[in-house]
Amino acid sequence: ANHDDITDWEGGQRLINTAIETFGDLHVLVNNAGILRDRVLVNLSEDDWDAVIKVHLKGHFVPTRHAATYWREQAKQGKQVKACIINTSSTSGLIGNVGQSNYGAAKSGIASFSVIIAEELGRYGVRVNAIAPAARTRMTESTPGLSDVVKAPTDEATFDAWDPANISPLVAALAVEDCPATGEVFFVQGGTVRRFQNWTMKETLEKNERWTVADLSAELPKLLK
Repeated sequence: ANHDDITDWEGGQRLINTAIETFGDLHVLVNNAGILRDRVLVNLSEDDWDAVIKVHLKGHFVPTRHAATYWREQAKQGKQVKACIINTSSTSGLIGNVGQSNYGAAKSGIASFSVIIAEELGRYGVRVNAIAPAARTRMTESTPGLSDVVKAPTDEATFDAWDPANISPLVAALAVEDCPATGEVFFVQGGTVRRFQNWTMKETLEKNERWTVADLSAELPKLLK
């Protein structure tokens, strides 16, 4: 086991090295570390912001960076690389949740990070995807408005849609060597798996000259319908 801090540059390198030395190679990296410091913006301290961004966003970057360097060197040596990275995003960042501006910013950053590095690492034989899981954890049990929702059913015959064990089949499926998915973000909760569509442009205002403030002020409501 490795007990290094994943936000530490040297610690992240030791983590990857430990996996390679223990198993002889590295095929799958799952980034899943996280913390919560939930506050509405006016009560959010700098420390609350920095801690969440560091653990989530830098905590994904550091191990990924060292793993990517390893795989690139393998590819440069002519070895066939079939590897994948699975990152953990959240609907708090992709859709939004009050009281989680720090967490949401980190999680949306992880989604963008995943899409971008999927493009960069594909040439080395590395696939990258992200999941946005909804499950019962210590964090969701402490999230405003969720604690009652995620409780396990009292009837054992009832499917527990919030059981965290429901998440692992998607992680395993994305890790399968011949999985075609890369650059994708998936929602998973209970027996439901959905593919997120990236930010898209919808309603449009267009003219063949520069807009004036007055004209835009008059026309902007058309974009908000």
